[in-house]
Amino acid sequence: MIRCLAVDDEAPALLILADYIGQLPFLELVGTTTNPIEALTLVQQGQVDLVFLDIQMPKLTGLQFLKLAGNKCKVILTTAYPEYALEGYENDVVDYLLKPISFERFFKAAQKALALLPGPPPMQAVAPVPAGAPVSVAAPPAAGHMFVKGESKNKFLRVNYADILYIEGLSNYVSIHLPAQRVVTYQTLKELAETLPQPPFLRVHKSFIVSLDKIRMVDGNTIYIQDKEVPVSDTYREQLYKLIREQ
Repeated sequence: MIRCLAVDDEAPALLILADYIGQLPFLELVGTTTNPIEALTLVQQGQVDLVFLDIQMPKLTGLQFLKLAGNKCKVILTTAYPEYALEGYENDVVDYLLKPISFERFFKAAQKALALLPGPPPMQAVAPVPAGAPVSVAAPPAAGHMFVKGESKNKFLRVNYADILYIEGLSNYVSIHLPAQRVVTYQTLKELAETLPQPPFLRVHKSFIVSLDKIRMVDGNTIYIQDKEVPVSDTYREQLYKLIREQ
C-alpha cells in the first residue's frame, strides 16, 4: 500500500485527488492539506511515500518543496502550468499532471509510482472511452466513498456513496442529502458529477443528481426519494427512463 498525501492551495483540487486516490486499492490517503509546510513535515517524519503536489502555492512553491524534501518520498506534480514540466522532471518527479486532471491520466501516473514503490502487482490499464460512447467500458473499482470539504480550511468529510439520496447544486456549492443529515460543500455540481460512479448516480436536472438505488417512484417529470420530490428536466428524461427499463 502506497501512503499518499495531496497538497494544493485549492480545495476543489484536493477533493478530486482524494476521490481518485480512494478509487485505487494500492493507494492509501494519508491526508490532504493546503499548507505545504505541514506537508513537508509529514514527509520528513517518514509518514508519506507519494505526494501529489501543486506547483504554484503561497509560502512554499512545489519546486522549493521538491528541493527540501530530497529523496524522502516520490512526487507527482499537479499544475495548470505546462511550462514547469522540464524543471519538474529535472527534479526526478514520477509524473507531471496538467489540470483539469482526468481519472485516466491520474491512473497512469499512479501506475508509474507503483512501479517505483513497493506494492501489489500493477492493475491492468483501462482503455479510454471514445467521446460520446455509451458508458459500458469496465473501469477500476470504486472505493465506495468520497471526501468533501468541511466548514474549516483543512477539514474534509468522508461521504459513503451508499448513503447518498440525491445531490442538489447551489451555484458554487452542492448540498449532499443523506438519510439523517445534509452536507454542504464548496464545489460545483458539474465537478462532482465527473467524479461520481455512473450508475448508480445520474444527473436528472441542471441542479440535481440522484442515486438510482434510492428512487422510490418516478411519475412523469418527478422523482420521489423518501418524502422528497426531485424534478426531471426534458434534457435528462430519456436517459433516466432508459436506465429504469433496463433495470
